[in-house]
Amino acid sequence: MPSRPRIVFMGTPQFAAPTLERIIRERYEILGVVTQPDRPKGRGQRLSPSPVKVVARENNLHVLQPIRLDDQFLEAINPLQPDLLVVVAFGQIIPGKVLRSSTWGGINIHASLLPRYRGSAPIQWAIINNEKTTGLTTMFMDEGMDTGPILMQEEIDILEGETAGELHDRLAALAPGLLIKTLKGLAEGTIREMAQDETLATYTSKITKEQGLIDWSLPAERLYGLIRGLDPWPGALTYCNGKPLKVFRPLIAESWIRYGIPGRVKDFTEKGIEIETGLGTVIVKEVQSPGKKRIPAREFMQGNRIGPGSILG
Repeated sequence: MPSRPRIVFMGTPQFAAPTLERIIRERYEILGVVTQPDRPKGRGQRLSPSPVKVVARENNLHVLQPIRLDDQFLEAINPLQPDLLVVVAFGQIIPGKVLRSSTWGGINIHASLLPRYRGSAPIQWAIINNEKTTGLTTMFMDEGMDTGPILMQEEIDILEGETAGELHDRLAALAPGLLIKTLKGLAEGTIREMAQDETLATYTSKITKEQGLIDWSLPAERLYGLIRGLDPWPGALTYCNGKPLKVFRPLIAESWIRYGIPGRVKDFTEKGIEIETGLGTVIVKEVQSPGKKRIPAREFMQGNRIGPGSILG
């Protein structure tokens, strides 16, 4: 690969924005930026640009926003004659005909240690499953879902109590550096691509609002991962006195004691509300009522009729 490949960048959410900013700073020639169409956002549902589009416009880059990566899109991208596509959380599977539009195909940054956690929500599911480590992978793309040969990987520890949002931000900050190392390694011939071991492959599903509803009969350890993995979106949801209540910042108080009623408030502590589960208890430190801000659980308890023995859910 040439030391300064001519790049078309493809990405959409905030996770991708730091990588685009880095390749701009490194003075790679960016022929165009491809991102998803503007989407309605907020209470007013006004059309808003993606974070990647915002960065592209700030740097006077050519922006394409195709609804589909079809023949019409190819007619727009083929005249650019890119050496390489760089893809970070674009939001669609890239067809082979699009990958073949560039000399060296596409390089993708994926937020897991492939072949584990292929798919659309690797960060959230790593937290939900209480993994101890995760990381980033750069790979040459093929027409499968995150199945291409691996180029480089960077492993990190998942911190105690870390949420999906916090892990997202850490990985987004590390991704630009890994991409630059990958591009330099390919140019110098020091990287060998490695086929993924299909026997180790796992897949993630998209996170939905419905997954946020808490089943308090699950063990405390499972709920510890679930509540963190759904933070900040969609938030782990329960009901208090018949009204919806989102809970955040869990701690495992007791992990192996089997007693009580799942969802029953066991106690109030300085840290928060201790709740019985199917196995053990969890403490939630923050809560959020509909239309209001997240607040410490202690503050919520002071203004609501909830006491030991109350049932959540």
